[in-house]
Amino acid sequence: MKVLIVGSGGREHALAWKIAQSSRVKKIYCAPGNGGIAGIAECVDIPADDIRALADFAEKQKIDLTMVGPEVPLSLGIVDLFAEKGLTVFGPGKSASRLESSKVFSKTIMKKYGVPTADFWVFSDYLEALKFVREANRPLVIKADGLCAGKGVFVCSSLAAQEQAIQALLKDGVFGDAGRTIMIEEKLEGEEASIIVISDGEHIVDMASSQDHKRIFDADEGPNTGGMGAYSPAPVVTDELFEQIKREVIMPVIRGMRCEGTPYRGVLYAGIMMTSAGPKVLEFNVRFGDPETQAIIPRFNGDLVEVLLKTIDGKLDTVKVDWDNRACVCVVMSSSGYPGSYAGGKTINGLDALSSRKNVVVFHAGTRKNNRAIVTAGGRVLGVTGLGATIREAITTAYDAVEKISFEGMHFRKDIGRRALERIAL
Repeated sequence: MKVLIVGSGGREHALAWKIAQSSRVKKIYCAPGNGGIAGIAECVDIPADDIRALADFAEKQKIDLTMVGPEVPLSLGIVDLFAEKGLTVFGPGKSASRLESSKVFSKTIMKKYGVPTADFWVFSDYLEALKFVREANRPLVIKADGLCAGKGVFVCSSLAAQEQAIQALLKDGVFGDAGRTIMIEEKLEGEEASIIVISDGEHIVDMASSQDHKRIFDADEGPNTGGMGAYSPAPVVTDELFEQIKREVIMPVIRGMRCEGTPYRGVLYAGIMMTSAGPKVLEFNVRFGDPETQAIIPRFNGDLVEVLLKTIDGKLDTVKVDWDNRACVCVVMSSSGYPGSYAGGKTINGLDALSSRKNVVVFHAGTRKNNRAIVTAGGRVLGVTGLGATIREAITTAYDAVEKISFEGMHFRKDIGRRALERIAL
């Protein structure tokens, strides 16, 4: 069969890498892809958000299955458009995708169906929002309602930081329409984890737990990014906690979306804070996480294409998923200046030396081919992934591989997996 993967990041490279292992798949296209994906798929010069051009391409090439990676095309309705044309596509429709594309909608669903989450307040008026935070006088989280590529969340411990965030969103319009409505939440304390499942609208298949590292610098310092690394499994998520999260978070949302007339089919990602009062939802995403996917997919045993097709057919209850017992760690290497402005076109050295290394996979995010060289073409450049019998071994494997890679201005965190080691040591 022919498969089209939509997207260009490390998540899409990991998905392409796994899909290429399926005996069912004869040809993979990726739109637009990147320098690493080009090694296993034919990259097509169509932006991920040009959903009509993607549909036309899928029709012309007689694509048997389309896998949508990023949230933007899902929020634009790519699944609805493909379905109208009779094309087989994996992912939630536009209406269901509001669980990610509108934080206000997501919170409303959580409140309606009793999902544990932080208290929240919604504002679109600048002065009213300022008045609220000044009277609240406590740490708060301020979020843009819409999609901001993972950068629309401000964790503010001081009033000055809260006022700056509100001004940036409601007055300066740094995120345009996505920030014209904001949500202010109580700040939850605890340790975060990522819980990902696949749903056919009624049944679910669990993916392995993981933990992301969102801040740019070690010890969770500096601004938020799209993610500077991840590991799986996350020791903070015990088997009992996983079952509790499914019972109190995942299934109520799946049933609730069905009651709302928008059955949820696709990947459901719950960002969870493990608080002293129990697990609470920070956010929902409607696709695989990035870089969590790079730490989860190497542990997935079996045919991912079968799972995707069973989801589309509403037959996930017939699927059995098996996981590698080893731990996996992904270290993101980024361009200097990220998550702010950065320069591209820097030659990446050392990749060939890792191509056959055991227990290592290098997933490309922001790269492109330049003749025979691979050069940087994004803020997050590579996801260097290592497997090991323990989390400590996986960390060592990943960082040993990182040491073999170099490019001008490269940056990476040196403490990916730190929380796992701390928890294991307790």
